[in-house]
Amino acid sequence: MAEIQSYLPGILLAYTALLVGLISPGPALVALMGVSLGEGRRAGRFFALGIGSGSFCIGAITLSGLSALLAAYADAMYAIRIVGGCYLLWLAFKALKSATRPARPDVIAENTPLRPAAHYFGRGLALHLTNPKAILTWIAIISIGFHPGAPIWVGMIIVGGCAAISTTMHLVYATAFSTRPVIAVYRRMARWIDGALGVFFAAIGLKLIFSK
Repeated sequence: MAEIQSYLPGILLAYTALLVGLISPGPALVALMGVSLGEGRRAGRFFALGIGSGSFCIGAITLSGLSALLAAYADAMYAIRIVGGCYLLWLAFKALKSATRPARPDVIAENTPLRPAAHYFGRGLALHLTNPKAILTWIAIISIGFHPGAPIWVGMIIVGGCAAISTTMHLVYATAFSTRPVIAVYRRMARWIDGALGVFFAAIGLKLIFSK
């Protein structure tokens, strides 16, 4: 018990750093909003599960040495930025294309997605795995809570706990973004929302690709 208490402040601080990252708007949150509003609650929830799974994967990789890899090979982070930027530009294209379509008469009935659950899960997973913000956040989290010499179970508690928090928070966001009042607003502003999402994704994507 004494050993756990000695590492508890660092673990809690790591959880706090993750919560700050989840509250600040980023590609994952904005994409989740678009999916939940436009394609329904179930679609948003599976997208959120994909984000949570991606968060766990990044955390596990970071714990096993991603920080050392990026420190040793600067080109690795550059490659991650290029891949992430291209994916965001593809999302921008889809959002802007949707914004040019005629106004939709209604939102999907009962929030039922038109495509299989795996489609939305895969989209959320792919977005998070190529999201430099998530990767940098995880590097900070592991650096904060898992110090040299700490037993591996401390890192496992940090990764598992943070992944659970990330999944839960994104599921909450998916539910909130698909409530009837929000859907009613979306019916009136769907094209404007899609356009704003497209511009946001394009700006962030280009920034990632061309930033040094």
